[in-house]
Amino acid sequence: MIDCDVCVIGGGLAGLSAALRAAQDGAIAVVLERAQETDYLCNTRLTGGAFHVCLSDIQSDAAELERKILSATEGAAHPGLAHAVAQDARRAVKWLQSHGVRFIKGGAEPHHNFVLSPPSLQRVGSDWKGRGGDVLLRTLEQRLAGLGGQLLRGHRARSLIVKEGRCVGVAGDAGAVPFDVSARHVVIADGGFQCDEELVGRSISPAPGRLLQRNARSGFGDGVRMAGEAGARLSDLVGFYGHVLNRNAMTDDRLWPLPWMDNVATSAVVVDAAGRRFADEGRGGVYLANRIAALQDPLSAFVVFDQPLWDGPGTSRFLPPNPHMENRGGTVLRADSVQALAQAMGVDTAALAATVAAYNDALDKDELPSLNPSRTPYPYRPMPIRTAPFHAVPVCAGITYTMGGVAIDEWGRAMREDGSPYPGLYAVGSASGGLEGGASIGYVGGLAKAATTGMRAGEHIGQSYRRSA
Repeated sequence: MIDCDVCVIGGGLAGLSAALRAAQDGAIAVVLERAQETDYLCNTRLTGGAFHVCLSDIQSDAAELERKILSATEGAAHPGLAHAVAQDARRAVKWLQSHGVRFIKGGAEPHHNFVLSPPSLQRVGSDWKGRGGDVLLRTLEQRLAGLGGQLLRGHRARSLIVKEGRCVGVAGDAGAVPFDVSARHVVIADGGFQCDEELVGRSISPAPGRLLQRNARSGFGDGVRMAGEAGARLSDLVGFYGHVLNRNAMTDDRLWPLPWMDNVATSAVVVDAAGRRFADEGRGGVYLANRIAALQDPLSAFVVFDQPLWDGPGTSRFLPPNPHMENRGGTVLRADSVQALAQAMGVDTAALAATVAAYNDALDKDELPSLNPSRTPYPYRPMPIRTAPFHAVPVCAGITYTMGGVAIDEWGRAMREDGSPYPGLYAVGSASGGLEGGASIGYVGGLAKAATTGMRAGEHIGQSYRRSA
């Protein structure tokens, strides 16, 4: 039996933030990490390190950030949670800084004003040791140990212990050895369920095995399942944060996790195996990745564009697809006509020609919203497809983390089905739901969400601990 005040399931940014913040108030905190390695992989360790809210500077006016969250999610976000993240994302970064976590300005874009140091934006995924996310986790673990807390590696939580309607602990195993944890508070922080094909197949894609795992391959949804089995309410599980990548990335790690096709796709057209559009490209790369994943065959989509588009948006952002995609072995098809391009793609010639013609015509007439499906003309600039050579890139959906999870309030408290707080149970970071996602696949920002929900849950636990001490 492990006895503590707070038991946190998962050793990423959200989990360590919750444990450390509660420990600051005198709570005895234990973190259970499923992986055994000292430098266990999780999405935090692989992160590019940018803290933002809806691609905006976290120092922006809190009311404006809240408006952006509600707009991005089309009102689906929990109002209290949206308000809390908008208000406290900056405070969460300041709190991390007070514990020795360092940040730099990562570039000209406002959402890169707070990037973990040493930076890894140009190396995301492939070179993480000693960089932002790795240093962050090491720093937080050291601070937690200094306050009497501990992180237990190789300890997998299997179920929640509930007595008289209250969560009072966790049962699990460390290899072949079972263990129980007795805790006054339990925090689920083991990330999303992106690697669980059953959960992904239920809510995100009919063919989860045909999605690219653009992540640490550590999110198996244990926390979501445990919470559901214990009677906690789950949010809508639809939606994930991810990007549109070259289809060759499914088998060639040189294309994982970058470069992505988002900046090209959002200015061009994305078509299915029939040569027809199936999504609103103007909603952004994250939305497109979700719509590709929802196809009956997620490996059947193409991005279609022309030379000026390849030379323009195709060269933007860090590690752009032009020229890095082909240099890393990615397929880029070219032809002197749209009809010839369709033949190279293996799609219906007349259908693709009609799709491109309708798009160009609607763009000329400023009637993009009249297309079927409708095409949003902002915030991404649509460009015509007229100048040879014409290009097509076969693409796939790269899933980084899922947006749904355990339904929580503004303090990270898990909810019961009737909407009341579940006594003793919290969820934070990507294990939680209610901030991102919805029908619009509203993206807020994984790091800001993790740090803010983790810190606030730890604060709430700490207050409860002091009151009862």
